[in-house]
Amino acid sequence: MSSGRHFPIRSFLGSVALVAVAAASVYLSYELVVKPRRALQDQIRGQQETILKLEQEKQRLEAYLKILKRIDRRARVEVLRQAKDQQGSLQTTIRFTEVDDAGKPINVSREMTLPGQEVYFDTLVIKFDDHFIEQGDPDKGGALMVFRRIFSSTMRPEDGFAIDKEGQVPEVYAERHATSEFEKDLWKRFWDLANDEKLAKERGVRAIHGDAPYMRLEPDRVYEICLRSTGEVIITPGTRIAPPQAE
Repeated sequence: MSSGRHFPIRSFLGSVALVAVAAASVYLSYELVVKPRRALQDQIRGQQETILKLEQEKQRLEAYLKILKRIDRRARVEVLRQAKDQQGSLQTTIRFTEVDDAGKPINVSREMTLPGQEVYFDTLVIKFDDHFIEQGDPDKGGALMVFRRIFSSTMRPEDGFAIDKEGQVPEVYAERHATSEFEKDLWKRFWDLANDEKLAKERGVRAIHGDAPYMRLEPDRVYEICLRSTGEVIITPGTRIAPPQAE
């Protein structure tokens, strides 16, 4: 019989079991606690970033909606008379007045008589890239427009009534603020820009063209022609002219 000490197999197996249990505990703790917690933290972080991006987009859209509502130029058209002449042709007399946002005249009204009932308001429009408008750029933060002429469907456009001087900055802009050399150059080179994409891009111009909306005018109605800051030229539905108040 050997007098040497026996290997403590039971103690060894016990230690192995303890190590295994500890390792399993660490693994389970990582899988069941740490890993889910990290995943949750990553998910929360991702949601916070998404919320931040959505909030920034919301603010941008709200700013853009305000811009869409802004009117950069406005004119009132009153139909004063509409009757047939001695030859039996319908004649429409209108009063054209540029007004501010409160409806107050900002220059002298003009009266004109046109043959027919459908009247065109011929304009030249310059639209800038949207980001200039969103940022409120001092030179490109809104659209620009020239009231070129007014004519009817029964007359030649070139025989229409001229409003602004073509190739020059409209007087209404000059009255509102000091006209920049940038703006003067835009009107001076309007058709050059309209036919040269590279030249237009260098000046931040998104679109540049003529626009001639028209309306079938009715007697005793008043309409408004508006230029939105994004460049749309619109004509509002006609409303009845208020009768003069008795003194």
